[in-house]
Amino acid sequence: MNNAIGMVEMQTVASGIRTADLMLKTSEITLIESMPVCPGKYLILVSGDISAVRAAVDAAVARDGEKVLGSFVLGNPHESLFPALSGTSEIDETKALGIVETFNASAAIVAADAAAKTAMVTLIELRLARGMCGKSFLLLTGDVAAVTAAIERAKQEAGKDAMLLDSSVIANPDKKLWANVL
Repeated sequence: MNNAIGMVEMQTVASGIRTADLMLKTSEITLIESMPVCPGKYLILVSGDISAVRAAVDAAVARDGEKVLGSFVLGNPHESLFPALSGTSEIDETKALGIVETFNASAAIVAADAAAKTAMVTLIELRLARGMCGKSFLLLTGDVAAVTAAIERAKQEAGKDAMLLDSSVIANPDKKLWANVL
């Protein structure tokens, strides 16, 4: 049963590949992503039982802590995280648009989970570090009040480790902008 996800964000590709191997050998987890991202960092995203994910992330931090840029374990992640991560979210209705930008990938995922659990919003996309010099962002939609509440909660979560870069709520985005975003 995959009821948790975890991530370790490493400073270098070499340490990232070594850490991914350690995590997979530490416990019975599923490797969702293991990839280099800008600017030469490495992301490892895993899922599994919360105890297995926690053991894998803890092992990574214990061995290579000085090279870890960020890490987390989320129990019972919001179901909309996975389609947002893979760019397959189905958006039936566009309303207000919320954006949160972070300095690292781990903060964006944790912020997105918090936002989705705070209000009735739909996560559109979670873009992790690729082509953005290591920064990440999340996009979500819903009623203005829900988007505002979700973005405020995401900002609190990303701000805990000083990883919040910027945010915005657009009450009624132009249709041409939606065509570009979706």
